[in-house]
Amino acid sequence: MKEKTGKIQGEWRSSREQIVVNLSLISFLEDDKYIIFCPALDICGSGNTESEAEESLNITLGEFMLYTTRKKTLTSELKRMGWIIKKSQRKPMTPPPMSHLLEHNEEFNRIFNEFPYRKFDKAVEVPVC
Repeated sequence: MKEKTGKIQGEWRSSREQIVVNLSLISFLEDDKYIIFCPALDICGSGNTESEAEESLNITLGEFMLYTTRKKTLTSELKRMGWIIKKSQRKPMTPPPMSHLLEHNEEFNRIFNEFPYRKFDKAVEVPVC
């Protein structure tokens, strides 16, 4: 599948360096609404079109980053969700593999097993923890 790239929306700043992380996204239709789900962060966006759903996801992602960086909980939240956080400058954080997410995230498991979906990747900037 073709990789989509872009920056998340929202007014958040971090005094730390930013890195680009590829996140797998799942697009599906539920109750006549398009949903784009990011299993690695357990967030989603929705809309009447897939484009609206992606825009909604970008807003949600921006709010997640804003909230967790202001509260200084980004590292603990990512670890809670199965991310691997290292002190390495080359690859300081890695999202959990899909197999881990399917095993530990009931909503993702439900989507994976009950809906036809399209998976695609999106590169996003994340503050270095």
